[in-house]
Amino acid sequence: MPMTHDLSREDCSRLLTAGVAGRVAIGTPTGPHIIPVNYAVDGEPGHESVLLRTTAYSLLGTYGRDAQACFEVDQFDYERKRGWSVVVRGRATFVDDHEELREIARTWQPRPWAEGQRNLVVRIPWTEVTGRQLGGGWDPWEHLPVRRTA
Repeated sequence: MPMTHDLSREDCSRLLTAGVAGRVAIGTPTGPHIIPVNYAVDGEPGHESVLLRTTAYSLLGTYGRDAQACFEVDQFDYERKRGWSVVVRGRATFVDDHEELREIARTWQPRPWAEGQRNLVVRIPWTEVTGRQLGGGWDPWEHLPVRRTA
């Protein structure tokens, strides 16, 4: 049976920064929802966060302001029974400072795959970051399908 071990914050950061798509979980009056999203990472030391773009009328736009949110990115190799998962928890905020929005658009803009305008930028700070790797003797970084850096 494959062993699991916790990933360091540095390993979590490296995997988060390289990713393109993940899932965000938020609570709503009808219960929790998990929403697939494209994302980017703001890696400013001490202020690291996940950035998402959505619409004001989406579940995230409607219930996300000041909500405790959870974001996850992962990858699994089902044949070899190995994989990894990184989770970020934090209180979501909406970015509405024009200067900050210009900087995000210039450098870290999450580019949604879904059609339509997504002008609302949601920030989830890395209040808590955890990660786990299943299976030893391999480097998750070497097996990423995409290696994006911010």
